[in-house]
Amino acid sequence: MTLQLFSAIFAFCLVGTITPGPNNLMVMASGANYGYRRTVPHMLGIAVGFSVMVALVGLGLMQVFDLYPVVRQVLMVACGAYLLYLAWKIAHAAPPESSDAPEGKPLTFLQAAAFQWVNPKAWAMGMSAITLYAPERELSYVLLIAACFALVAIPSNSAWILMGQQLRRLLHRPALLRGFNWTMAGLLVASLVLVLYQ
Repeated sequence: MTLQLFSAIFAFCLVGTITPGPNNLMVMASGANYGYRRTVPHMLGIAVGFSVMVALVGLGLMQVFDLYPVVRQVLMVACGAYLLYLAWKIAHAAPPESSDAPEGKPLTFLQAAAFQWVNPKAWAMGMSAITLYAPERELSYVLLIAACFALVAIPSNSAWILMGQQLRRLLHRPALLRGFNWTMAGLLVASLVLVLYQ
């Protein structure tokens, strides 16, 4: 592998990971609602879960979609439904100080890792990366792409969590935090629409 090819893979992974999408909007909302430390398991779940998904896509799942296109369509419908559910949960997240919010907690490591399987942007990025940079689906290339996504996920998601955490200082009143949560939920739905109609 040439340095030029590695640089191209790295740039693709970085741009795909740091740009707005369901993962980044969710960790930003989590940073605003729960702070950086409590969002770390969510962030690590994204890095590990997405990398595992990319590796499995490259090692065989794309062939399933090639053979049975309806499976991909069913997956996209399931992705959309779950994203709408998460948007609803974000919109209705109660302020951390509120005593009437027993459910108020960030996603766990396993929940965030599992979410990658119903994240339409994750599917689009993973399949695009494998198609562009590992068209022969060689093990070394597939694993390199998966590792690259894991490498860039931590700093990319950290930046979004920190933005959310900084916004929390401005969202000290419950009404402001509710407005922020509704905005994040709306952006999450908008990201779903953009990915599904690409």
